[in-house]
Amino acid sequence: MTDLISTGADPLDAAPEGPTARRIGDGAQAIAVAESLAPAFAAGAGDRDAVRVHPHDEVAALSASGLLAITVPAEFGGADVEPAALARVVAVLAAADPSLAQIPQSHFTFLEALRRGGSDALAGAVYPRILDGARIANAQTERSGRTAADDGTTLRDTDDGLLLSGVKYYCTGALHADILAVRAVSGRGTGSAPHKVIAYVPADAPGITIADDWDGFGQRTTGSGTVSFDRVAVRPDHVVDFTALLADPGTYGARAQLIHAAIDTGIARGALAAAAIAATGARPWFEADVTEAVDDPYLIAQAGDLELAVRSAESLLLTAADAIQAADADPDGTGDRRRALVAEASLATAAAKVAAGRAARRAGAELFDFGGTRSASERANLSRFWRDARTHTLHDPERWKVHHLGRWALQGRYPPTHTAL
Repeated sequence: MTDLISTGADPLDAAPEGPTARRIGDGAQAIAVAESLAPAFAAGAGDRDAVRVHPHDEVAALSASGLLAITVPAEFGGADVEPAALARVVAVLAAADPSLAQIPQSHFTFLEALRRGGSDALAGAVYPRILDGARIANAQTERSGRTAADDGTTLRDTDDGLLLSGVKYYCTGALHADILAVRAVSGRGTGSAPHKVIAYVPADAPGITIADDWDGFGQRTTGSGTVSFDRVAVRPDHVVDFTALLADPGTYGARAQLIHAAIDTGIARGALAAAAIAATGARPWFEADVTEAVDDPYLIAQAGDLELAVRSAESLLLTAADAIQAADADPDGTGDRRRALVAEASLATAAAKVAAGRAARRAGAELFDFGGTRSASERANLSRFWRDARTHTLHDPERWKVHHLGRWALQGRYPPTHTAL
């Protein structure tokens, strides 16, 4: 059943309801906070997935914890944590509940877009709200274009001001959002390609309708519904030039992909942890001549091979984070050195994303070997790890990441600049 939410009016800089969120000081504290929240998030994840119950309380806990503000720039009062800390926080959350970890992916991505291309007015409106626990959700993807990169949603300059109209799908986290970041076409650039922008609007602004209609077999509780915009008013200084954001080589896309890789890495680790629990409760195979299933030499070997895959994904994730950090810390800023550092960040992130996706799908599928037939029980709901991994890794094709890695390996060709690299 589809639930429709027709929104009212609220200025973008209005204070969110509820208490002010905790302030986190650095990356180490952020990781510790995530680890402290994870057990409670994990305890209800299977039940929420089984009946598609949205994690409203858990999302509220994330806001109150201060984790959603850890990338706010220091000059605005945020912790401004490094990419490695952000990746580890997301991986910890994803190991506990992949759907919950997916919800703030676009939140962090569009905070980064604001940092790179937002006006002072937009920063002044958004950052204080984020520090108080507000949440951003995406409204990017459409179904009518020839590819997923095509947009029909428009931001038009009319006699009534800037008005936003269109329909977006797979809007992860929209059900929980205070602010929506909407990709739209606004006029035309210097070439033939449409000029694109990101409009930041209150999620409850007049003209916005949010549908709770996501029916994927995995990532069931991400709130990834359809959002419609009917002549929604947008302030000119609350718009980021998306085309300009990608005009020069940069790490915007790599940072977005790093969070996706962290989600898959967390799923892999969570699935392997579930396999260990399943093995503890399983009966040993009679030919193994052991008392406990965990002593079966073939299960031990299989677990070791999975541990190797998961550790490899975790290591590549941190390698990618360090490459992004190095590219953004480059004092040169332009020129060949900058291009080389950005290319390495993109390639390292591509490798991390592919390794994480493979590890997540594999661990999610193989965990049943450790529990035997009883692990296939609907009540156990162990299928959620594979379903979440399979659904999330459809986000952007791994084959193209491998393609760019291969071109670099054989030809030394730099990858392109876009949001999937």
